Amino acid sequence: MLDKIPGTEEMTNLVGESLYDVWKKLAACIEEKYDMDCLWNKGGKAWKYEYKYRRGGKTLCALYARENCVGFMIILGKNERLKFGEDRDCFTEEVQRIYDETQTYHDGKWLMFEPTDTALFDDFIRLLRIKRKPNRT
Repeated sequence: MLDKIPGTEEMTNLVGESLYDVWKKLAACIEEKYDMDCLWNKGGKAWKYEYKYRRGGKTLCALYARENCVGFMIILGKNERLKFGEDRDCFTEEVQRIYDETQTYHDGKWLMFEPTDTALFDDFIRLLRIKRKPNRT
């Protein structure tokens, strides 16, 4: 847990104005479809901040921030990887490439994207639907 949640100015200084805009738009997309608990944390070794979407003890996804970079992570377990395989052709080549290049661990594939614009947002929402049906209409 963080002592202090970063504000707009700190986030803009950290990631830059255009990437903070990407962050805000991605968060808005997720929050439009999902009613989740949102938790700010330290981002570990690779990131300064983590903003995690959870409900009922399960993580849906997380956003990450570090200098001049934002990240979107989603973990696909065994059944979710099977669903991805069935719908693979619905995803862009970039998402398929990242999926293929991501190592599979005992608890799933930890897919990390570093979006610089909104181009992959439809794919991100499609990935989230594999994990959990939207609970907002």
